[in-house]
Amino acid sequence: MLYYFFEYLDKTLNVSGTGVFQYITFRSALAFILSLLLSTIYGKRIIRFLQNQQVGETVRELGLAGQNEKAGTPTMGGLIIIFATLVPVMLFAKLQNIYIVLLIVTTLWMGTIGFIDDYIKIFKKDKQGLKGGFKVVGQVGLGLIVGAVLYFSPGVTVRTDTGKADVFRVSTENVITQSPVEEKSTATTIPFFKNNEFDYAELLAWTGEGYEKWAWLIFIPVVIFIITAVSNGANLTDGIDGLAAGTSAISVLALGIFTFVSGNIIFSNYLNIMYIPNSGEMTVFIAAFVGALIGFLWYNSYPASVFMGDTGSLTIGGIIAVLAIAVRKEMLIPLLCGIFLVENLSVVIQVAYFKFSKKRFGEGRRIFLMAPLHHHYQKKGYHESKIVTRFWIVAILLAILSIITLKLR
Repeated sequence: MLYYFFEYLDKTLNVSGTGVFQYITFRSALAFILSLLLSTIYGKRIIRFLQNQQVGETVRELGLAGQNEKAGTPTMGGLIIIFATLVPVMLFAKLQNIYIVLLIVTTLWMGTIGFIDDYIKIFKKDKQGLKGGFKVVGQVGLGLIVGAVLYFSPGVTVRTDTGKADVFRVSTENVITQSPVEEKSTATTIPFFKNNEFDYAELLAWTGEGYEKWAWLIFIPVVIFIITAVSNGANLTDGIDGLAAGTSAISVLALGIFTFVSGNIIFSNYLNIMYIPNSGEMTVFIAAFVGALIGFLWYNSYPASVFMGDTGSLTIGGIIAVLAIAVRKEMLIPLLCGIFLVENLSVVIQVAYFKFSKKRFGEGRRIFLMAPLHHHYQKKGYHESKIVTRFWIVAILLAILSIITLKLR
């Protein structure tokens, strides 16, 4: 909202200094600062409100050190993240930008699913929460919306041959370009390859002429799968204090670099990567989101004063998935979100091997002491602060490896 106000002051009334709001970097910095302040200052009030409503975590008997002490700790702390993200976005982002609209919808959609799940667990005293089938339906629904918008919306275009564009540099953020024309495309980026662009439509080339118009049959299911997988991965990672929020902040910060360079014709031209018009605006959302996650860590670091619950973890996963898809870096998710992937795989492997061994040997056997993976290390006697810190270090390494794929091809 403030963006449009200052745009009016600058372009209509010609008020000196108000043009600074046209810069993505300036608005991103403001969004980060405000988000961090909101999550730390008002976060305490939200925690106090949750305590008064007796929104306490019910701890399962898992035989883990320090687990019982967490009983009664307020959950639904994801409300802090959502609040501290959306307020700066509403103030500083271009609300007519299609990518910002998609991210706001994703935040509210996944936040609602997570909130319902937490509500059932806490107030209905049902430890299972929202049935898995309903969660999947919600994730698939969001995937359909995001996939359809990215595929059919005229506001979503790409330009792969940036080297042929005539660039007139007004500044590094305000650039005028002439030819070639932006186009609709289902192209994405394959990391670590020189000619690293792949079009989902090519999977239908065998059907003959005009196959491009049916690309949505591939693209939308891929979007659904990614959103479902990443949101569930974030949900599984949220098991010990500070783990999900910290690793997510690292991954999202790396995505912020991708969105900024992909949305800027000068940087995309220099790096020889796909230029995605208007996608740079997502940097404002990312700055607010990172600020919210870091502010949440103020209260979620060990020993946690609040848990994010599914309200937060499902929201985080959904946002990361949509960001990666929108900036055409979804194939980097296994690397960038390697922590989520490993946590997911540890559960899948544990369950699959248990069922296999029970059928083969008559008794279920386990590969890990406990799944997800972070609980395995807890069972081995590691303090959760040590586990979280080491997972953060791994997440930083994965983020750096993801960023250098911009030139490592």
